[in-house]
Amino acid sequence: MPEICPTCGLPKEICACEEIAQEQQRIRVFNQKRTFGKSVTIIKGLAEEEVDMEDIASDLKKNLACGGTVKEGHIELQGNHKSNVKDLLVDMGFSSEMIEVE
Repeated sequence: MPEICPTCGLPKEICACEEIAQEQQRIRVFNQKRTFGKSVTIIKGLAEEEVDMEDIASDLKKNLACGGTVKEGHIELQGNHKSNVKDLLVDMGFSSEMIEVE
């Protein structure tokens, strides 16, 4: 007997909860200056309980060839990557209309 998802009631193999959650999130992407003039790209608005932030951060770091971390409910990437982050998030399944780049 296959496992049933408690959220949508579908079998785990065809569960679409994470894809639905990705399309409904309002995401903000912006840069912040840190000490010694270093720039950090911050991605806020991802719901930790609905998507795997560690996995998303890992994919972004790999594609952008930079370091980063998941901290206090947001993702921090080393360097100025806000021009590329939106395209990568859309490729991961997030809605383009819900991503705001400042």
